[in-house]
Amino acid sequence: MLTAIKTRGRPWDGVIPENEQALYRKTGWGMPTGLGKRPALLIIDVQYRSMGDKPLPIEEAIETLPTSCGEYGWRALPHIARLVEVFRRMGAPILYPYVAPKGPHNRGQFEQKVPGVMDIPQHGYDFVAEVAPAPADILIPKFQASAFHGTPLTSHLVGLGVDTVVVTGCTTSGCIRATAIDACALNFKVVVPEDAVYDRSQTSHAVNLFDMASKYADVMPTEELVGALRQVA
Repeated sequence: MLTAIKTRGRPWDGVIPENEQALYRKTGWGMPTGLGKRPALLIIDVQYRSMGDKPLPIEEAIETLPTSCGEYGWRALPHIARLVEVFRRMGAPILYPYVAPKGPHNRGQFEQKVPGVMDIPQHGYDFVAEVAPAPADILIPKFQASAFHGTPLTSHLVGLGVDTVVVTGCTTSGCIRATAIDACALNFKVVVPEDAVYDRSQTSHAVNLFDMASKYADVMPTEELVGALRQVA
């Protein structure tokens, strides 16, 4: 059984006021739903464009890659790698929704809002070596925040018999949240390992973890998730 969100210190403690957390608990928001029988791991946008070429404070990392989350991505990387190891040992599916290289034909509303995304060098789109895909993994290029929007992700998950998606990568407030909402809407069980996702804003990271835990996903540390996965295996 997975523990309820009120039983341990949370990433949003000190950001979401305690009286607001108490309101959610009182009305039953954020109850854990647990894992299904067939989980899949999603590794979203873990490319050098979102981390930089090496661990640096974010203020330095954005000088080279304006989309980088700097040290926050590198802190999450060992936890993502841990889950890759566990899923490979289980023989469970691993899918890589990733930001496809952008060209002039990709200009749209988001690119107008964040013009820096159009100027990423080609190597920025490479997968980070420590968690790079294996030949059997499924790569899914995407052009919007949700890994489901305009992609064959749902078809892959249904074909694989998946009932649970473990969502890792970045950003917590963007592609992770959008994917979690869509996965929940499609009736998949959703798990977000809190230390295996990252964002350039730590306030936004905490607030969005709280919101996903309250409505769309089970949010927990990687090691707690590993323990639950052992029960499934």
